[in-house]
Amino acid sequence: MATLRAAGTTRAPLSANARERRKQRAIDHKVASDNNVVNDNSARYRRPVPAMTDDGRYHHGNLRRALLDAAERGLREHGADQLSLRDLAREIGVSHAAPRRHFPDRQALLDALAETGFARLDTALRTALTAADDDFPARLRATMVAYTRFATENAALLELMHTSKHRPGATRILEAAEAPFGLMIGLIAEGQEQGAIEAGAPQQLGMVLYATVQGITTIINGNLVEAELLDGIVHTAIDQFLRGARPLD
Repeated sequence: MATLRAAGTTRAPLSANARERRKQRAIDHKVASDNNVVNDNSARYRRPVPAMTDDGRYHHGNLRRALLDAAERGLREHGADQLSLRDLAREIGVSHAAPRRHFPDRQALLDALAETGFARLDTALRTALTAADDDFPARLRATMVAYTRFATENAALLELMHTSKHRPGATRILEAAEAPFGLMIGLIAEGQEQGAIEAGAPQQLGMVLYATVQGITTIINGNLVEAELLDGIVHTAIDQFLRGARPLD
């Protein structure tokens, strides 16, 4: 049973081991305190550390989307020939190897840009068609205006889209292109069913219509005509197309 030490009595001297343990506890406390101060002060300046997935792969929230966005900016500013996976990685702040988890090479990146471009074009056309009035001429005008706006606002991307789908093996790009162009052909067929357009192969009439609006985008993108005139020119072209394609009495 332990006895109470009388007041004023001296403590027994600590052993060497006890003194060493006390010294180490003091050092540990000082280090922890200093680290807390450093961490608190540096957190406000430190760049976010990229998260890692459970299997150790790099995670950038949506690295693929970030790369495509950066690539489209580069495409618009410098052209397709200047795009580099290493430069894109540097721009968005990831290691030079990180992009290859999504795009094994530069061509894969360009193909993905073209494929997503056709998907965006399809969305733009369908959105315009849904919002248009019920009569066929209004639906056709709205859809073609949507096409020419996309084509003039994304000129470099549209050029890449068209050239990429003709590359051997570009199956996915061709499939993506079928949606917006199929919508245009379907719109021609709709006009034929309503008697607004003459009978015949809708693909051929669709090509005439496409050539018309593509020609308009070319002169706008070439700065031959002011972009503010775009919608009016498209409306005039569609009216003329409808008059020319009207069934003969």
